[in-house]
Amino acid sequence: MGFIHIGTMDYFDILAVAVLLYYLYKMAKGTNVPNIVVGIVILYLIWQLTSSIGLDMFSSILGKVLGVGLIAIVIIFQPEIRQFLQTIGLKQRNGKHGFAFWRRLFGAGTGSGAKIDITPIVRAAIDMSVGKVGALIVIRRETDLAFIVETGIAVDAQTSAPLLENIFFKNAPLHDGAVIIDGNRVVAAKCVLPSTAARVPKNYGMRHRAALGISEISDAVVVVVSEETGGISIAREGTIERGISRESFEARLTSALGKGVQAVEK
Repeated sequence: MGFIHIGTMDYFDILAVAVLLYYLYKMAKGTNVPNIVVGIVILYLIWQLTSSIGLDMFSSILGKVLGVGLIAIVIIFQPEIRQFLQTIGLKQRNGKHGFAFWRRLFGAGTGSGAKIDITPIVRAAIDMSVGKVGALIVIRRETDLAFIVETGIAVDAQTSAPLLENIFFKNAPLHDGAVIIDGNRVVAAKCVLPSTAARVPKNYGMRHRAALGISEISDAVVVVVSEETGGISIAREGTIERGISRESFEARLTSALGKGVQAVEK
């Protein structure tokens, strides 16, 4: 038996696969995608096992289920697939052309290196907490939120406390839905967020459910102000921290944003 010859192109092939898998991991991190993929793999292994030991009827049923699996995957992963296609596209949301895939892949996108001044967000959230004004603020990090921005009304204005407070003022035209902040700009308001499918306490309102929903399919950090209690919450990576005091809110938000997004001191 001869040795397997590995040429230069084989190394490039392995490297390309590794880069692709790494990027897919980054895109899926913090979402439910890994759990779904594991479930599909387990079903496939069970199908292979039942087929090999002669459980023909059971194996046939599993085969039919896996046969339509591609359609199910497209439906379940629709937001992630759309995000991936937008990422590798040549045109970004701001109209500038270029290879967005490679800029995002190697950390040159606006999400990873943007310096966010959280002062107006903190000031607005605390003011709205005191006045019991409901608010839902989504701060973009790496994940492209274009599919969420498209559900709302474009704003494209410098982030400021008065702007945020005016948007969420009760009975204001844009107060329903979420505000999307990208860098130091409010890019859209009145956006519709996906509600979480997870079991949550009955006292969770629509804003808290929506905050959890978007945090499950993206790495965004979401600030929620309760209209009923004035309580401040922060959602990220499919979890939500409620009952944050106004005194500790700035520190908690800075911690949630984490490495790669810095607060600008004033």
